[in-house]
Amino acid sequence: MSAPSGENIIVGLDIGTSKVVCIVGAVTADKGLEIIGLGSAPSRGMKKGVVNNIDSTVQSIQRAVEEAELMSGCRIHSVNVGIAGSHIMSQNSIGVVAIKDKEVSEADLERVIDAARAIALPSDQRPLHVLPQEYVIDNQDGIKDPLGMSGVRLEARVHIVSASDNAIQNIEKCVQRCNLAMDSIVLEQLASSYAVLTDDEKELGVCVVDIGGGTTDIAVFTEGAIRHTAVIPIAGDQVTNDIAQGFATPSQYAEDIKIKYACALAQLAHEEEVIKVPSVGDRPPRQLSRQGLAEVVEPRYEEIFTLVQSELRRSGYEEMIPAGIVLTGGTSKMEGAVELAEEVFHSPVRLARPFGVTGLTDQISNPIYATGVGLLLHALQQQAIQASPTTRRRQPSVQSEGGFKRLIGWVKQNF
Repeated sequence: MSAPSGENIIVGLDIGTSKVVCIVGAVTADKGLEIIGLGSAPSRGMKKGVVNNIDSTVQSIQRAVEEAELMSGCRIHSVNVGIAGSHIMSQNSIGVVAIKDKEVSEADLERVIDAARAIALPSDQRPLHVLPQEYVIDNQDGIKDPLGMSGVRLEARVHIVSASDNAIQNIEKCVQRCNLAMDSIVLEQLASSYAVLTDDEKELGVCVVDIGGGTTDIAVFTEGAIRHTAVIPIAGDQVTNDIAQGFATPSQYAEDIKIKYACALAQLAHEEEVIKVPSVGDRPPRQLSRQGLAEVVEPRYEEIFTLVQSELRRSGYEEMIPAGIVLTGGTSKMEGAVELAEEVFHSPVRLARPFGVTGLTDQISNPIYATGVGLLLHALQQQAIQASPTTRRRQPSVQSEGGFKRLIGWVKQNF
């Protein structure tokens, strides 16, 4: 098979706290996506979703990208990058304008989105996404596509996501030092939602919980639109640390034990199951029961789920997600996580793997790759929107590098 041309290639780069994943997708003739390359490397230089060592992060990105290039047979020039961290801020906003000529035009849509995003942000925050939720024309609400409709007053309700300017710049530096261009930078839980949620779930009301190594990312959807996003700075690294401290074993061994033997619900682990735990220094390894391990792990998972529940309650959407909770991310894979989540949330819970793509489906059918696949699907959708002259301005969701410059100019003019 000949390598696809550059125009038909989309690359997702998930720079996580515990791993860096690079996924290469080729756009098919029917505008679908075929996964043709996958690379991953341990993440060094990231903490809680934020760069804390540029050189180490660059090396991790280079390893993942090189592996993806070898598998796909393509040279990677640009990437779509995910971003997470407790610096992420989000809020809902409303913009109102008068409809010119009493029929909604592209210009009206652009003006109302500009009005909705004209909010005061802290000086160290950069806007990432402006995500339309719905439009209201006069007194008619719940409109998804107002173009061409008649009316006098147009209102847009949007969800605005911003991130620390320094955090974005550090990611940009890491990508640029790898001789790569950055097509877009996307909120990680938004990207994950493209890979793991169905349209029915988004319409009915659902919460996706992406539990990674450094952060637990939340996104709530109702009536087909994103309503709330949040980041909780507790995730898989804390579980590893609990094991290391609880059993006095080095962190690298604690991570292996977590992956191979840990269970998030103690009642699912049998006391007669025994595991070997390496000790510190020259001490011989010890034997401990798997149930004892689960008793150390379970409280941390329960804390994560309780914090997610508290965030849902605070946001007002706890009772508006009848489709329940969708878990994804590497830390969600642990045995017992779904069962424990159901006990905490009293709602249906499922573990989600990426779908909606072809190609290396066996390899990427893993919650670890949800964000990477989602970055591809998100970029594919943005390409389709930009290619369509009638919808180009309707969803100004992600800013490219050129878009960043235009947006920064707009912010300087307005603030």
